[in-house]
Amino acid sequence: MTSFQPLRSNILGSPFDNLSKSATLARIEESLKLKQFMQHCVINVAKVIHMRKDLALQQAVSSCDLISVDGMGVVWGARFLGIPVTERVAGIDLFFSLLELAEKNNHPVFLLGAKAEVLELAVANLQQRYPQLQIVGNHHGYFWGNEAEIVDKIRQSGAEMLFVAITSPKKEVFIEHWKSTLGVTFVMGVGGTFDIVAGITRRAPLWMQKNGLEWFFRALQEPRRMWQRYFLTNTLFLFALLNEKLKLLLQPPK
Repeated sequence: MTSFQPLRSNILGSPFDNLSKSATLARIEESLKLKQFMQHCVINVAKVIHMRKDLALQQAVSSCDLISVDGMGVVWGARFLGIPVTERVAGIDLFFSLLELAEKNNHPVFLLGAKAEVLELAVANLQQRYPQLQIVGNHHGYFWGNEAEIVDKIRQSGAEMLFVAITSPKKEVFIEHWKSTLGVTFVMGVGGTFDIVAGITRRAPLWMQKNGLEWFFRALQEPRRMWQRYFLTNTLFLFALLNEKLKLLLQPPK
């Protein structure tokens, strides 16, 4: 754990750090300069709901040094409960900003996750976008049963920053289990980011991002896989919010 003391809050049992994107970047940059290990993750509606019943995921997220709110649903839900949130810090936007930082300050990076062909496209596109970026290693995300070998590959690469594009809760549990042996200074879970970088999936238009409709745009692209997941978690999140609000209203005045 680092010595940083973020402004940590909690929504429905899920912790998060009430920091802007610029403040989040500043914390990460400081950890890299000091060579203090930092693990970053994001929470969204689906993760908040899954954390309520998945103790391994709850532990993995709660142990992170920095937790950002990536999802307008969580921003609005927190504010509905009277919990201030500075702003949404979208994981993909933070990812690109961190690559700019890595290119500028010569921080070598390792990319882990996605299918092999997707990862290959993502690496090529990133090298074109950031020509001075040191991508010192990469590996696809289908390595289960061979984790120790992949961890050794990451450690031997000399990477300072590791980005893990694997679905939840696998990526959080993987990082939590191996973080002391990865050999990196900074690690971040980036979910489906490599698919977007590779051009396999598209990101929602800005107006949909601002209005909390990215989940809907994603579901339209992958209806069979995503529609039921989003509908279920969004519904459960709404009911959990209403239940929590009722509890707050029924509390006796202090």
